[in-house]
Amino acid sequence: MAEDGTIRVEVAAALPDRQELLVLNLPSGSTLGEAVERSEIARRLPGIEIDPGRLGIFGQRRSADTVLRDGDRVEIYRPLRADPKEVRRQMAELERKRRS
Repeated sequence: MAEDGTIRVEVAAALPDRQELLVLNLPSGSTLGEAVERSEIARRLPGIEIDPGRLGIFGQRRSADTVLRDGDRVEIYRPLRADPKEVRRQMAELERKRRS
């Protein structure tokens, strides 16, 4: 934390064809949701869906009310395009066919 009571965080988000990584200086005690709001990422990446249930810090899902620490990377996750369980099943089936 800086001596002036602020923290420095990054906010990362991506669409299939574009990504943004923003650096913000926020008051200490700021939350994940506040960082997303202050970043104005929705304005910078039109079409991005910001769902409080799809936020995280360094690859770990966290709630929007999580208090940030200096150096955190806030991440906005996109919805899954396919069910991971179904994809694994399909891959296993393809592998079985390949071996036969």
